[in-house]
Amino acid sequence: MLDWIVVNYIWWKAAHVISVIAWMAALLYLPRLYVYHAETAPQGSPQARTFEVMERKLLRGIMNPAMIASWLFGLLTLTALGPDVLATAGWLHVKLTLVVLLTVYHMLCARWRRELALDPARRSGRFFRMVNEIPALLMVGIVIMAIVEPF
Repeated sequence: MLDWIVVNYIWWKAAHVISVIAWMAALLYLPRLYVYHAETAPQGSPQARTFEVMERKLLRGIMNPAMIASWLFGLLTLTALGPDVLATAGWLHVKLTLVVLLTVYHMLCARWRRELALDPARRSGRFFRMVNEIPALLMVGIVIMAIVEPF
């Protein structure tokens, strides 16, 4: 059993990194679509409908599956590290907290998509430009925790 976990660890880790890259790409792109939607697409216009389709497909077709895969392969990777790591690695606790915050941001993006479909003027393009920085900041913290393991 242990050999199976060790052999699969590197595959789970690779799948985790691949899914995180896809998730981050979508998390960085979706709010940019929201900026254009909020600034240039009045309610019911052909542009608004185009943005709504693009946003929905990005969220449901890429972002949601990538998030689920990131969590799945991340948790599988954790199981290979064993319970001692969970109990003693402070960096891992910080990383997991940041990943939970990234997941909350993901859910907020889904909420904003629904709001934009109902009323593109509810939030400004400036708002979406500002919140577009959140996943990048969280990503920096996550990468530092995962690679440097400072504590």
